[in-house]
Amino acid sequence: MEIKDILRNLRENNHLTQDQMAERAMVTRQAVSRWENGETQPSTDTLRVLSREFNVSINTLLGSPRQLVCQCCGMPLTEDALISKEKDGSFNEDYCKWCFADGTFTYNDMDDLIDVCVPHMAKEGFSEDQARTYMKQMLPKLDYWKRHSELGDDGKFEAFKKQLIEEINCLQIKGMPKLTKLNALVGSYVNLEYPLPSGMKARFLNDQTTYLGNQLETGSDRCFGVLANKDFILICTYGCNGADPELVLYKKR
Repeated sequence: MEIKDILRNLRENNHLTQDQMAERAMVTRQAVSRWENGETQPSTDTLRVLSREFNVSINTLLGSPRQLVCQCCGMPLTEDALISKEKDGSFNEDYCKWCFADGTFTYNDMDDLIDVCVPHMAKEGFSEDQARTYMKQMLPKLDYWKRHSELGDDGKFEAFKKQLIEEINCLQIKGMPKLTKLNALVGSYVNLEYPLPSGMKARFLNDQTTYLGNQLETGSDRCFGVLANKDFILICTYGCNGADPELVLYKKR
């Protein structure tokens, strides 16, 4: 699809007139008209405004000329919902939202990342040995791991995760196995709906936010789920594939 058609569809899908689109993009109506006629294209600064205003990556606005791949885990970024964001909400098209969240890299240790990726790859037909071998060969070629010493935060995020793990274990939740690791989890994948004493149901997460968490097996048909960030700790139990979730604890930090 051409850029002019993408911009027209963006405006129409948001039910905006050209005047309204111009106001959102901070340009004139004539500029919007010229975009849609294919006479001109938005400047780089205007593309950034459009990306922020309409939650669309610049790559998508330009007709996806680049095949985006996460430069930390190697995941193809085939849709905007997979792309990470900076603290100001702008897209960072170099990383997925699992590896980079709100301006922070979530993996400092390559082996930790491989341990998270291998089970998912096994579901796609790889054996665990094949998946592990592939990841060990592929990850060092990606920009994040090539520049790890430059892009890293001197272990600050790992220290935060360790502190959070200790804090969660100190809660001594009955029946919950000891937590040893926290992984990046996107809200939309773990945003369960919990029944409340009032009879109502509630969700506590933002689908677009990346949290830290893990699933802890208990040896029974129910698991413990742990989710946290700098603001809260959430602990729950659930059955197969998140069935019948029960909220055990929601605690502000």
